This record gives sequence, C-alpha cells and structure tokens, in this order.
Amino acid sequence: MASIHRTTMSPGKLELITGRLPKQSWYAGTGGTADLVNAGGFRLDDPDGAVGIEFMVVVDSAGPEPVAYLVPLGYRGAALEGAPDAALIGTPEHGVLGTRWVYDGVHDPVVTDRLSALLRGEADPQHQSLSDTPDPTVIVHGAGGDDEPDVRINRVLRAGENEQPSSAHLVAGWTWPDGTAARGVFAIVAPR
Repeated sequence: MASIHRTTMSPGKLELITGRLPKQSWYAGTGGTADLVNAGGFRLDDPDGAVGIEFMVVVDSAGPEPVAYLVPLGYRGAALEGAPDAALIGTPEHGVLGTRWVYDGVHDPVVTDRLSALLRGEADPQHQSLSDTPDPTVIVHGAGGDDEPDVRINRVLRAGENEQPSSAHLVAGWTWPDGTAARGVFAIVAPR
C-alpha cells in the first residue's frame, strides 16, 4: 500500500498542472491561463511500490463556467526511459523522497496498467490523501473482460452518471468550487 507523506513538494502539483493544462489540445478554456483548484481524485497502488499513481481532478475557474479535468499522474524516483519529452510534467522536490519525476499518466506504463487492472476488477481504488484507505466512492461498472483492455480516459469531465457507456467504465466524484458534489465517467473500456 502506498504511503501518503505529509510534507512539501516544490513546485506543487497545482503549480505544475497550471502551467501545462492550457497547452493541451483537449483544454476547453479560451484563455492562456488556468485558475485551478484541487477538486478530488483517488490513487492506485503500484504492486512493486516504485511508482506513485494519482488520478487528480482539478477545476479551472478561469472561464465563464468552471471546467473539471482529470489529470492522471505518475510519480517516479527516476526518469521514465523511452517516454516522450512532452510526457514529463515536471521534476519537483519532495520533502521526504527528494526529486520526483512527474509524468502525465497516459504515458506511464505502470499508471495505465493499474487503471486497466482496476477496470478488470483486479485493483482497489485508494483514498487520494489517506494512506492504506480504500475509496468506496470510486466505482467500476461492468468490470472484467479483456486481459488488456483499450482504456480511454476522459480528460474533460462531465457531471452526470446517466450517460454511462455500455462497456466497462469507471465513475468517481469531485467537488465544484461552490461546494456542489458531482460524479461522472472518468474512464471507459473502448469497444474494439
């Protein structure tokens, strides 16, 4: 089980994501600057204990309406060999673990493997900020199936569980800046 360290990270996650988010093709904002808050998420455990895995939800309030984004993160103690340069989000200093290489999780094979395992019903989601604590609010519908499913992550989140796909999918929640709770589909197994 992953341990959550109560320490500093410089620059922090929101700082790293704020600089990167507006440059992404899927960014829904109109300006070049994001105004982000941490709005939720969960973690997955790496069985080898080498990679920290977080699925972080941030809400951008820079535009006329707030927009929620899912940002999968892989935290590593060394650079990920073979990863494209654009996959690296940054190299912050962690108060306990030292320099961390933070990657966009869609480019990190451990992150994508564990997400696939979750969608197959073979991994348990963990609370975002508590060590060794399952998160029962993260729900997989239709778990099982392919050994290696094609998984699509919804980068821009839409509130509403009524629009659930027929294939296996992951539903979790976040909180809007006004305090309203929301839930939506974070990832789905893409039909082949």
